[in-house]
Amino acid sequence: MSLGLLIGLSLALGVAAWLFFMWTVKSGQYEDPEGPKYRMLDDDEGEKPARRDDGAPPSDEDRTPPR
Repeated sequence: MSLGLLIGLSLALGVAAWLFFMWTVKSGQYEDPEGPKYRMLDDDEGEKPARRDDGAPPSDEDRTPPR
């Protein structure tokens, strides 16, 4: 292979990597890298156990799935 072909190939790969990086920045891949690790610690409102009919909080028997 000639040296010119190798230089051209390396420049083309470098430009392709730069364009890929610019696409990821524009699509928002790097906007909030800290958010997911804090979001997993938040309580989900939809997963709270329902209260019983008499107003008492659910007991351990209410939380275990039937076998």
